[in-house]
Amino acid sequence: MSKRVCAWLSGAAVAVVTALSLGNGLARAEWPDHTITIIAHFAPGGSNDLLARLIASELGPVLKQNVIVENRPGANGNIGLTYAAHAAPDGYTLVVASGVVEINPSIRKSGYEMKDFAPVAYLGASPNVILTRPASGIATIQDLIAKAKAEPGKITYSSPGVGSVSQLAVELLELRTDTKLIHVPFQGAAPAAQAAMAGTTDIGSVNIAGLIGFIQSGKLKALVQTGEKRWPDLPDVPTMQEAGIPNAVVETSQMLLAPVGTPQPIIDRLAKEVSAILNKPDVRERMLKASFAVQYEDPAQLGARIRREVPMWKELVERAGVKIN
Repeated sequence: MSKRVCAWLSGAAVAVVTALSLGNGLARAEWPDHTITIIAHFAPGGSNDLLARLIASELGPVLKQNVIVENRPGANGNIGLTYAAHAAPDGYTLVVASGVVEINPSIRKSGYEMKDFAPVAYLGASPNVILTRPASGIATIQDLIAKAKAEPGKITYSSPGVGSVSQLAVELLELRTDTKLIHVPFQGAAPAAQAAMAGTTDIGSVNIAGLIGFIQSGKLKALVQTGEKRWPDLPDVPTMQEAGIPNAVVETSQMLLAPVGTPQPIIDRLAKEVSAILNKPDVRERMLKASFAVQYEDPAQLGARIRREVPMWKELVERAGVKIN
């Protein structure tokens, strides 16, 4: 083979490598070039679904691409979370995850671990509320505690399911007050609230979203709410701290996650856009009306939060003996 041919082949090879490198860079720069899917791991209607749809509707125009929401409910969110954890890490599958993402691996055989996710943005949280029907004879959280101590193991409470944040709020209440209540799990917040309203259970523990109207109308009586501060629409309902139960703040958080391995430039772009979305006054107002307090944290802050909260939830689960039967 002549030197001229060898030189030509060598030059061609360099050209091919250069073209491939430029092509890969161009492909990365063009993200997104097709539809992005945001997984909501609970059924339509709750704050998890609402947040996913709000972010999808706001992200679409700024990314100039379709952003859709796909609901994959079941097993206290485990089905949708597992699906999202094992999706291709290319920026085209994301998940709006509630706080149960940090809890599930401690109480059941889950198809994911927290290390399977890359943090994108913390979105905020809403408190849970412990409530009862007005005719229950329980007027305050102190009444409930006294009744539980007088009749140990007889007071029943409903929640959206085993391992839900709402259940763990009561488990923490039990630990702090040395009481024991009987858990009656339901498939979702709505039936759990209905059980308390109908007297099927003595009390209920449910996220505040969707319940304001029932409480304000007098159909349900809120005994206490589990957030750090009083909720604006329920100014007369005390926090756990105000009710004399310290160190019992339990809120249902929501966060945006991506499969681990998603390129950092995509994570950074998403975090930037989500921050801008959550800073819009109309978005914050809409979410507050839906009983959700917006609080943005960037990927690093969310990562630190996850590292802090996972062992906290694990300890509570173990101390309370929460498990799937």
